[in-house]
Amino acid sequence: MVLQRLLAAVLLLVCAALALMAWPYQAPFSYEPVGPRAFPLLMLGLMSAALLYMLFRPTPIVHTEDEPPLDRETLVKIAVCIGLLLVFAGLFEPLGFILSSVLIGIPMARLYGGRWLPGAVVVTLMSVGLYLLFDKAMDVPLPLGLLSVLEN
Repeated sequence: MVLQRLLAAVLLLVCAALALMAWPYQAPFSYEPVGPRAFPLLMLGLMSAALLYMLFRPTPIVHTEDEPPLDRETLVKIAVCIGLLLVFAGLFEPLGFILSSVLIGIPMARLYGGRWLPGAVVVTLMSVGLYLLFDKAMDVPLPLGLLSVLEN
């Protein structure tokens, strides 16, 4: 219980530091009515509220048998997941959203027990669907990367 509260306090300090870093941000252009500063501050505010709850809640969180143990296998999965997300961040611009999402999504699905064919189909459909949703419907430009030859 003490470790959970200590972790919540440390993360709350990190949120405060990040909010101080994000507060003065002003973009030279803005395609949103509230500007680009609002999203990180809103997320940090929500995280801070949850951390305050963790810090001052009256009863400890009780672990049940349904939760996976924090053993070596779970820690390896977490490390591989973080590694895949870092690779995604690195490949996002050069390969584009769709290809980098497919390239990272399939191993991620396999990591958590998905089968090859259904995982590949779902990840591909989700990547294309999310690209269309963001780029066309919500007018948030995402890079196409190598697939930019398909763009009109």
